Amino acid sequence: MKKAMTLSYEVGQNLYINITNQCSCNCIFCIRKNEDGAYGSDPLWLEHEPSMEEMQNDLLQRDLSKYQELVFCGYGEPTMRLDFACELAKWIKSVQPEICLRLNTNGLADIYSPSQNGKASDLVSEVFDKVSISLNGGDSETYLRVTNPRNKPDNAYQTMLRFAQDCKKNGLDTCFTVVDIISPDEIKLAQEVADTLGITLHVREYVS
Repeated sequence: MKKAMTLSYEVGQNLYINITNQCSCNCIFCIRKNEDGAYGSDPLWLEHEPSMEEMQNDLLQRDLSKYQELVFCGYGEPTMRLDFACELAKWIKSVQPEICLRLNTNGLADIYSPSQNGKASDLVSEVFDKVSISLNGGDSETYLRVTNPRNKPDNAYQTMLRFAQDCKKNGLDTCFTVVDIISPDEIKLAQEVADTLGITLHVREYVS
């Protein structure tokens, strides 16, 4: 495991932001099991969790106006630092108001990193423009098997679905994702769940 302080990295026309290595899940397809980075980046394992000043200094070195989106998605679950992520997002909007901010999340912040300031969906909706949520299955059994949330709480699947519904209700551009490591029948069931909730489903290709 190579450690560095890679706080942001480019993927295509987007800039990805790496604020934590903490994660509440141990997904069977997680790239962290095989690589130290993603999409050709430098190592994303952090020497320490970055401060607000470190994140701001890193981002100020970049021309933020050239990116289509800034994506909170590093080598961890960004909502494990929910309040920090929202505070950083607010600062980014103050520097570059027109930038599109996307949050990639497992949707479990209300279980693993609850905020004293309110529900995760409400906090996220205040500062982010888009949210991509790991659905990972069309039922709770598949979800728990694929995602492996810490301590496997009985309400994990429903918490994730409720987070997605609330984000959509709050006007956020909301989508679900599944990875094609699950069976076609499971993907079909996931699509049915997404269709029922009126949320777009994106099937991601598994990257080993």
